[in-house]
Order: sequence, then C-alpha cells, then structure tokens
Amino acid sequence: MDKSDIISLPNPHLRQRSRKVSVISDEIKQLVKDMEQATLSWEDSRQHEVGVALAAVQVDCLDRLVIIRNNFNDKADRSFQVYLNPKITKKFGDIVEDYEGCLSIKDTYGKVARHSKIKVLAKNLQGKEVRLTAEGFLARVFQHEIDHTNGIVFVDHIKDSAEAFYTLKDDGKLEKKDYQKDIKNNKSLWE
Repeated sequence: MDKSDIISLPNPHLRQRSRKVSVISDEIKQLVKDMEQATLSWEDSRQHEVGVALAAVQVDCLDRLVIIRNNFNDKADRSFQVYLNPKITKKFGDIVEDYEGCLSIKDTYGKVARHSKIKVLAKNLQGKEVRLTAEGFLARVFQHEIDHTNGIVFVDHIKDSAEAFYTLKDDGKLEKKDYQKDIKNNKSLWE
C-alpha cells in the first residue's frame, strides 16, 4: 500500500463504526504492514508533516485497529505500535485545545479540545492485553484514532466553530480558513 490507498472525506466509510478484531490472522498482520507503508508513503510526500498514526478505516478496512508512531519527533524512526480494539477507559486531566490534522482530510486542520490524560485498554499484535496511561500529545493521538474506529473524524468536534479551522501553507505555517466560504457548506466534509 501507499498514500493513494488512504481514503478521505467524503468517503462514507470514515463515518462508520469499525468491527472488533476477534482473531489476529495473517490478514490482520498484513493489514498492519500495509497501514505502516501507507502512512510512511504519505509522510514522504509532505515536507512539513509527520505520519503520526492511522486507523484501519483510513485504508478502507473497517477493523478496530490503530497504529501509532513510536517517536513523533524523529522522522528517521519509522516504527509503530499496534493497538487492536483500543478503547478509552478513563478521561481526566485538563481539557486542552490544540491543532489536529488527519491523513483522511485534505488541506484542513482544526483546533480541537481534548482531555490531556486518558487510560487506554487494547491488545497488541501478539494478543496480549495492553493497559496504558497517555498524556499530552499521545493522549490526543489516541483520542483522535479511537474516534476513527467509532466513525468520528476530528472536524465533527468543531463543526460549528468558525474560528477552529486552518490550512497548512507552503512554508509550514497554519493559516485560518474562511469558515463561511471553505467550511460551513463544504460537501466533502459534511456529507
């Protein structure tokens, strides 16, 4: 797989709930490899962005499976952790607004409010239970990706917030989008 296999809005599958992964089959293991390749291919085509994470639905596979980059700050580290059937068991800490982008939403970033700390329960690719507490950016990434498994994309959280939408300019800086013109009735975002 490569970046062309990543689906984007208005594909209706992005707003469908993913099904639980019951068996860690060879197909699931291959899906993980495909997702990693697609994420890295996407990243390699972007000067100012990092492929941080991906949910299986983003490659048009409705399995509850998420991959998250091991090191967000080092593009040379191209390794990921795998989380099967991830769910948030507790949200706590402060509610923090910060910028989010998505490999499945072209040219749109948003300022989204999320909890600063969460507890996550999942399984790894070996079928072992994983429990962890995520803070800061990692907590945001988990919330964003678990939303994907539930058919929610980040723009759904800020749909009516005229000040929350941005675009990435060629110089790597974010610029506010015109909500009335670019967002409010944008059929690719809201159909």
